[in-house]
Amino acid sequence: MDPWSWICELPESPEFVESDSHAVFHLADSPPSQDEPTRSIQLIAERTFESDPESPSLTFKVMLLGFNRVNSSIWISDTCPLSSEKPFLPLVLQLLRELISLSPVTTRDGSACGNPRLLEIKPDPVRWVMDSHSPESFSCVFNLIFLTRLFWLCVCDAPTEIGSFFLHNLFGPHVEALTGQHTPVLRTFFVSVGVDVELCITRAASYALAKWLISKEVGMGLKQLSSPLPRQRIGFSYATEAHGLWVLKGYFPTVSMSVTHCSSNDFHKITKFPIMDPKETVLRYALSHQQAEAVVQFEYSVKFHESYIRVNARVDNIRVHVAKLGFHKGTEVTDMDYSEERYFPSRVRVSIGPEIGSANVTGLSLGRSTNNEEREIEVTKVIKGSFGKVKVPRVKARARMSTRRKLKDWKIERDCEGNGAVFDAILYDNETGGEVTETRPYNYYEGDHNNNNNINYDKGFKNTFTKNGGMVFGGDEFGDEVGWRIGREMEGSVLKWRIRGKIWLSYWPNKLHTPFYETRFVEWSDEVDLPLVPMS
Repeated sequence: MDPWSWICELPESPEFVESDSHAVFHLADSPPSQDEPTRSIQLIAERTFESDPESPSLTFKVMLLGFNRVNSSIWISDTCPLSSEKPFLPLVLQLLRELISLSPVTTRDGSACGNPRLLEIKPDPVRWVMDSHSPESFSCVFNLIFLTRLFWLCVCDAPTEIGSFFLHNLFGPHVEALTGQHTPVLRTFFVSVGVDVELCITRAASYALAKWLISKEVGMGLKQLSSPLPRQRIGFSYATEAHGLWVLKGYFPTVSMSVTHCSSNDFHKITKFPIMDPKETVLRYALSHQQAEAVVQFEYSVKFHESYIRVNARVDNIRVHVAKLGFHKGTEVTDMDYSEERYFPSRVRVSIGPEIGSANVTGLSLGRSTNNEEREIEVTKVIKGSFGKVKVPRVKARARMSTRRKLKDWKIERDCEGNGAVFDAILYDNETGGEVTETRPYNYYEGDHNNNNNINYDKGFKNTFTKNGGMVFGGDEFGDEVGWRIGREMEGSVLKWRIRGKIWLSYWPNKLHTPFYETRFVEWSDEVDLPLVPMS
């Protein structure tokens, strides 16, 4: 699917110039059958003459054909003057503005990426990306925003028949346009438009991906849908260099992340045929509308010595946030407060070093693992008892025991893998002392799943996360910088430096009384260029 190249060729296409009607690009078609007519989704370009017959313009429409035997358009673009230097820039800007306005709500006050109504798309950065790349290269950017916009038109604003056809015939076969397998032009586009626009686009696209993955798991007659990529690669990620920093970013819908530890393992120990509680089904649906957002920043430097070149790097900042994609209190569920349930970061592992197989870099130097601060907390246990054989107990007893002990929430370590430096931050459970990614909540009940003795992770990790359930690590928490040595004969060359990220998200019950818990993870990597040139 390459509608952008088709659009760019329209002004010079002899077939379109000589035609008095319009040009058609078939986005999706169904094979004809005896029972149903041929159904299709088409992008139509119509030439119009507003005031000057010698200055034509183009208007684009998305048409639905064959649905309930009625033809209709579901979207019309603004006019694109062919006399303009960039005739199709208004089309791209319109799609971007509409996409940002549809970015999922992520906070209770109804704001998404700040306030989307106040978020202005500046034409110059978009124009620069279009000018500096060929239509074939820019297609991945256009496909991303266009396919996501079509998702809202066909799935959210149209009858079920149209939504099912769109997911099966258009979204599924071209889902790679909404995944991390992108050319560098998308990286350039995100950097150019700014992080606010980037967040809105990735959240809107992740919402569409989450709905598609949910439909696959539920069934919904879409059994032929299959992702062309491994699930852990679904999302957006890229690395870049800016002002002495190497930056690795990743945006992944939580439903696409791989499950490593969950309560189902305990259910199978209890019964061979566990039955999922309806409340848990709604809970899983709510948790599927979340996105993991990670930013890793390394500060680096290149120093030239008499016989070698030294490359140094240190962690500047690591941020992990879990954004809610359109699911907040007072919208979809009214009987229970599912909006308080969320994943939280339970482990972060990042590594940095030369590309795999590099033989010119040696002498990795690591400092010791960072000391982990300990703090004291007070644990209070309440014991209730009753005596008497009657239904209403005659005597009740209550005892309290208090103890103070030292514990640590996060353990931060550094290690190496080959010639790469590894930084690992692991969250530990206050009560059991085990890793949260590999353990179940303290006092987890195996027998009575209706027990009200619930676990509230906000109480156990009250001072561990931000108010929105995220985590921020500063550079001082990971210790001193690490370094590599390179021979002086490599001066003037450009090396590839690889950054890899891996994050774990865990869910423990917060406000709900449920035995459900799980941990998911995602891993990704990218490379940046390292010029070995003396800095003046």
